[in-house]
Parts: sequence; structure tokens; C-alpha cells
Amino acid sequence: MKSFDFHRPQSLADAVNLLRGNEAAKLLAGGQSLLPVLKLDLAQPSDLISLAGVPGLREIRGGDPLDGSLTIGALVTHDEVANSSEVRRWIPALADLAGGIGDAQIRNRGTLGGSLAHADPAADYPAAALALGATIETDRRKIAAGDFFVGFFTSALEPDEIITAVHFPVPEKAAYAKFPHPASKYAIVGVMVAKSAGGVRVAVTGAGSKVFRVPALETALAGSFSPDAVSAGSVAPDDLRSSGEASGEYLAHLITVMARRAVEACG
Repeated sequence: MKSFDFHRPQSLADAVNLLRGNEAAKLLAGGQSLLPVLKLDLAQPSDLISLAGVPGLREIRGGDPLDGSLTIGALVTHDEVANSSEVRRWIPALADLAGGIGDAQIRNRGTLGGSLAHADPAADYPAAALALGATIETDRRKIAAGDFFVGFFTSALEPDEIITAVHFPVPEKAAYAKFPHPASKYAIVGVMVAKSAGGVRVAVTGAGSKVFRVPALETALAGSFSPDAVSAGSVAPDDLRSSGEASGEYLAHLITVMARRAVEACG
């Protein structure tokens, strides 16, 4: 790990100013994505900018008066999401998802905003954001989840842009099912299914270069929201990643299995 300058700004504006014009600077939220990268010398930042002292990033608020959405601040930890009475009240599937991330240490340090900004293609939160139709709010704009995840470890964030909160529309029902890697607990395949007045959304993490929706499954479940309907929505193996741990055919099979389990969990 190379030497760097450490900053602890006391406002969002100060944090943005420290980032601006300094492409070698990195933000530090919970550090559960960044620190392993630093230890492996895969990143060599000139500056680390901690968000710990920035106020207003740790709020959880359900039932927004404007649209009824659940709002979660960027610095809220996975453990806080998992155990929040507000999250349990409005979107229990999101609390369940957070409770299955990594281990206790990761859940107590890792943050919602940090995970989304990292855009790991096997992370759990992207599936929730895309399936629920979330909006990612930054210091300057709001980005729909469908536009946020651009590619492999790549998001729509500008280099000096900071996530401040995520707004999750409250579904009629939703559930997440994951087939985890036995060591890392990242998703080999994770599927979030959400049903709302606007229809059914199915988002998959782990099986591609980024989180993605499955229109065939959404159409099948819109016609009949039942586990048996999942068999009508196939996924093409050629569109999925293939690695030593899983072939495209196996991942396609896992997607249907996890989708069925998610629908069953919706009750």
C-alpha cells in the first residue's frame, strides 16, 4: 500500500472540492470495497477522503410525503439496513437482502452508498436498486437505477460526484434469493423480484458484467405471479458470463431457480 494524504471534511461541499480536479483521490465510506483493493495495490490514491464527518448521510426515512418511498442515506451500514424497523416496515425484502451481505464485520462497516458506487457485478444492492426502480441521489442530481450501472465495476457517477441517498419505491411485494459463493458470500447468482402497481421487475446480479433485468421473466410473472410461471421465462446462456466456477448454462439454470425461490418468498 502506497502512502497517501488523509482528509476528513466536515461538509459535503468540502468533500466535493477535495475530489474536484484530483483524479487520484478516492472516497472512503465503510472501506469494505476500497481497502482490499488498496492492499492488493490495485489502486494507489494520492488522497483518501473520508465521509465519516459529513452530516446528513445516515438517515433512514420511510413513507416519503411526496411519493411514499423509503429513503436510505449513503453512509447507512448494511447492518443498520438489516435491523432498521423502518426498512422492515416498508420493504422487508431489502432488510433481508442486507442481512445476507458478507459477514458481520462487513455488514457493520460496509455502506449502501459505497456498495452502489463500487458497482460490483456480484453485489447484492444493485439487484434491489434495479428491481425496485430506485433513484440514486447525489450531491448534484438524481439517477435512475436503470441508468446508474453502466458496466463492469462502472457506474454513471462523475469522478467528483458523491452519492448522498437512495430512494426505494415501496412495492406491493418483493423478495431476494441468492446462491452465494461459499467464501466471499458474493452472489454467484442473486435474483430480486418486485411486484408493484406498475408491473413486475426481475433483476439479476452475479451472472453478467453488471446487474440486469430479465424481460422474459417479467412478462411471464406479469401474466401469473406464481412460481410455476418462472419456467416460461428463459435466459440465454450466451448472454451470461462464463468462468471456472460456473458455465453460462449453469448460471441460466440458477437464475430460474433463484427467481422461483424469490417468488415463493413473496407469498
